[in-house]
Amino acid sequence: MNATNRSEKVESTEVDSNAAASEVEAGIRDFVRNDVAYLRRPATGAPNSGETALEPAQEATVNNVNSLIQRVAGTSLAEIENLISELEALRDLLHAEGQRVQREISGYAQLSQAAMKSTRMIADNVTQWKRSAEGLRNG
Repeated sequence: MNATNRSEKVESTEVDSNAAASEVEAGIRDFVRNDVAYLRRPATGAPNSGETALEPAQEATVNNVNSLIQRVAGTSLAEIENLISELEALRDLLHAEGQRVQREISGYAQLSQAAMKSTRMIADNVTQWKRSAEGLRNG
């Protein structure tokens, strides 16, 4: 039951992190569009051809900004993916270690019960020997 809850939490966390990454990417896109929108506007007095063509310098600036954002976002996303992979590996390790510890505790509990039974048997035998020894002294 706990494993199911954990997997549901992990899935919801992954969905939340994907949604957050999408929101960040959308915010960056909007920022860049708004920030370089003036570059896309036709110059005053230029004939309106129906499409707004960028001058070569403006086109290069837009491409450089887009390239920069893709590199930064790509690096960040790669780091986040690496971190997620490392955390998943750590979670698996902790889960395996938890199971190992439970097995060890179970083994110690069985050993303790066996020791208690042995101690009781020894104590019972010693008591019987004392009684028989007292009987021989008194008799």
